[in-house]
Amino acid sequence: MLDLIVKNAKLQNHDCEQDIAIKDGKILTIEKQVTGECSNIIDAHGCFVTPPFIDSHFHLDATLSYGQPRINQSGTLLEGIALWGELNPTQKVEDFHARAMEFCQWSIARGVLGLRSHVDVTDENLLAAEALLDVREKMKPYMDIQLVAFPQNGYLRSPGAKQNLSRALEMGVDVVGGIPHFERNMDEGATSVRQLCQLAADKGLLVDMHCDESDDPLSRHIETLCAQTTRLGMEGRVAGSHLTSMHSMDNYYVSKLMALMAEADMQVVANPLINITLQGRHDTYPKRRGMTRVKELMENNINVAFGHDCVMDPWYSFGSHDMLDVAHMGLHVGQMTGVAQIQNCFDAVTCNAARIMQLDDYGVTPGSNADFIVLDCNTPFDAIRLRPARLYVIRRGQVISKTDRSKPVVTIEGRDRKIDFTL
Repeated sequence: MLDLIVKNAKLQNHDCEQDIAIKDGKILTIEKQVTGECSNIIDAHGCFVTPPFIDSHFHLDATLSYGQPRINQSGTLLEGIALWGELNPTQKVEDFHARAMEFCQWSIARGVLGLRSHVDVTDENLLAAEALLDVREKMKPYMDIQLVAFPQNGYLRSPGAKQNLSRALEMGVDVVGGIPHFERNMDEGATSVRQLCQLAADKGLLVDMHCDESDDPLSRHIETLCAQTTRLGMEGRVAGSHLTSMHSMDNYYVSKLMALMAEADMQVVANPLINITLQGRHDTYPKRRGMTRVKELMENNINVAFGHDCVMDPWYSFGSHDMLDVAHMGLHVGQMTGVAQIQNCFDAVTCNAARIMQLDDYGVTPGSNADFIVLDCNTPFDAIRLRPARLYVIRRGQVISKTDRSKPVVTIEGRDRKIDFTL
């Protein structure tokens, strides 16, 4: 007895529509016509079925705090950090928890079933870490959440950050984070990279650093991050997020840098919506776009994903956690309009991001987890172009969110709750 059959699904790399058979939370088979007993059948009517969207760079602790304590008037990264420094000490565990739980409902409705969130650990009480660890546990039936211990004000620069980060890891935070360009000087930035990578290697953890989120072409901590990755044998386990200084570097240096990144199997997360908003603020004209060299990195076989980074917080006033918005912006900023490049942008919010999070059994293939979305379109090209409705969001073979094609209303069904809201 099958648990679910999705009929007439349009899949990548298949010439005709396929049926997907699901049992025990796994995709059992994909065939032109599945036969077998099943009381739960969905007809996709030729709509595109894709693995779920994955956001490999986000900040759950700050999300949905827009306007607190006030709006970022300059729109700069530094004012955002200053605002967060004012807001964070006023927050209670319940505040972090409530905003993150509400946001996760937005994520599910838009087909985001994997999320890596950085969590600020410079507060000695670690209230955000406590709250998000509970959110991670509560959301396990619906999505995979990884938490990064992130010393927002600097691992060496912020008093107590070293001890706080280690305590957060002991509490169960998954990944070691850092922000070397925010240390007092370049030497301390490099020292923080070395110490944090060593800590991760000793504990067998992944690394994801905010790295060179700057317009300064001399911010080159990614070079140190690559060196430490190869020194410690952590190839493929380390991510550099943002890397916006690469946008301002000269081509000769970048040609050297990309070879080092490929050698280290460095994982890269660009954040198009935020990078295009925050970077280049000191420029008049011509004005730099700010996003890292996504197209060139991909051409050098370096794995690149796109993150949403922020939604309605001190750094970014907009957003609904639609990863197709992110892919759409990344495509435009990177001038990636070739057929293969458009596919690469779709991959940046699906399989590339899943690789960075090292999610097991991801994909729409036999044997994979039965996690996928039915989109109201036919191809990845149209998914990015139209940002269509997520008709069904399926997790381990269970429909957890659906949208009526005739009504812009989303229903999220949990174990003990049912929520309807209009997109």
